[in-house]
Amino acid sequence: MDDPHVNAASAGGGEFYVTTGLLLKASDDQLRGVLAHELAHDDLGHVAKAQALGAGVGIGVIILDQIFPGSGGITPIAGALITRGYSRQEEYDADRHGVDLLRGAGYSKEVMINTLTWLIQTEGASSGGFLATHPGTQERIDALKKL
Repeated sequence: MDDPHVNAASAGGGEFYVTTGLLLKASDDQLRGVLAHELAHDDLGHVAKAQALGAGVGIGVIILDQIFPGSGGITPIAGALITRGYSRQEEYDADRHGVDLLRGAGYSKEVMINTLTWLIQTEGASSGGFLATHPGTQERIDALKKL
């Protein structure tokens, strides 16, 4: 994708999106780390799970509004909190599985740790937090160091 920011995503089913910013700024190892993380999302079925969870939450919101009229203003907030928590855990899982993929290709976990450190330096630190879709980048690095 033509975007100057450093980013990539798994669309599921073996389809991935990579920004021109990532391709222009990343070293080979940094690209390996990012792609291992995105491949891990695909391997672990995260896109399909997120789609199913989103559909379930949407149906739940409709049902709750039928049972408790007027709750429609609050239930989407609860649904968003549920799905965001789910995606934060998936980020940790994708980091760990990405390290497994890197090791299988002959690289160490340091590739993933160095990639996340580089992302902080390049794009700024993600602080994570309760409403964030991703955990803080430093939190992800700390979790990988404990592996």
